[in-house]
Amino acid sequence: MVAIIPARYSSVRLPGKMLLPIAGKPLILHTVERAREAATIDEVIVATDDLRIYNTVTESGHRAAMTSAEHRSGSDRIAEVALDLPVGSIVVNVQGDEPVISPATIDRAVEALLHDDGADMSTTCEQIESLGELLNGNNVKVVIGDGGYALYFSRSPMPWPREASLRYNGDPNKAIEAEPELLLNFKKHTGLYVYRREYLLEFTKMPQTRLEKFEMLEQLRALENGAKIAVVDAASRSIGVDTDEDLTIVRGILEAEEAAHEIVA
Repeated sequence: MVAIIPARYSSVRLPGKMLLPIAGKPLILHTVERAREAATIDEVIVATDDLRIYNTVTESGHRAAMTSAEHRSGSDRIAEVALDLPVGSIVVNVQGDEPVISPATIDRAVEALLHDDGADMSTTCEQIESLGELLNGNNVKVVIGDGGYALYFSRSPMPWPREASLRYNGDPNKAIEAEPELLLNFKKHTGLYVYRREYLLEFTKMPQTRLEKFEMLEQLRALENGAKIAVVDAASRSIGVDTDEDLTIVRGILEAEEAAHEIVA
């Protein structure tokens, strides 16, 4: 199994975030090390279009690959690297800005695909814990069927708590505030994907679909083309670094871990 980490230098909200220092090393190296700790991963490759990221990764003893600057998405970038992998490879897309992702979460997603011949790909989700988190359009929600496959992904709150809403004059927000246990019905999609190499190459050749463009979610392209996406719970919550606030939180987590290791040593 090969974990490929797409990593661009440019970022609208946090420019150069992949190289921002956290607990003594650039952010991207934390993500690489987390991926290497997963029991199911044999190799980790950073796929980038930026020499600064490439040099940072390779000079630290890890593997990186230079890819085209024209790619529209992380999936397209990792597909370029996957072209050179053996037929039948399992490819894990680990987001570069996830420096606190749990290795156990990666393993869960890989095992979900390995144990399900009917799935084209697998991904992970986390429990939504507050109304604010549910209403935030930056948090992608996933609805999962009884068989464990994704039915739909959306930036909107899903599914609709109809009966509960009727108890509060049709207002779902009031229903959730009054009955917080309703939050157990909502899942946040996290951006970890596991593909069979051949499906990844096929997927990235598909034209963008109407719903994908409307919601700006490329996983909808897979669903609209009939893919079966297995969804498993993450082993623990992770934080994607998109803002200064995210960076502050992640720095606190990793600096605390580093201090704990020093005490043990």
